Amino acid sequence: MRVGVGVDAHALVEGVPLVLGGVEVDSPRGLAGHSDGDVIAHALIDALLGAAGLGDIGSLFPSGSAEWEGASSLDLLRSAYGQVREAGFALGNADCVLVGEEPRIAPLRAQMQARLAEALGVEAGLVNVRATTTDGLGFTGRGEGLGAVAVALVTPAG
Repeated sequence: MRVGVGVDAHALVEGVPLVLGGVEVDSPRGLAGHSDGDVIAHALIDALLGAAGLGDIGSLFPSGSAEWEGASSLDLLRSAYGQVREAGFALGNADCVLVGEEPRIAPLRAQMQARLAEALGVEAGLVNVRATTTDGLGFTGRGEGLGAVAVALVTPAG
């Protein structure tokens, strides 16, 4: 078994949709990013790549590349996990944590888990999504952005 950790953060900005865990969330602000800025999916990508020893999201999907501009992070996740599978690993489970005061994701949690799992081609029970606040501290506490942390366990594919 191998474990990887991923961390991502993006600023909240006006005029773009807020996408979290592959789900568009009703919000006046979204996350700035070269792709759709989905911090949950991005953290999960880095956790998977780290567990498989395959670098990081920036090495696969450079932010300066026109190819990935505006891309769905679910497509990035699907592609990255394809490389993890080619390296001989399969997802054991993943745990993703959104860090921020808003939005509250409890009503969307099952949908996020299902979307992420679908992109990976695994059962929804293998991907957990949850959230925490920082009690008003830091950039997430001030509502300037959102962060996410993910942990992925991979096992040799059999």
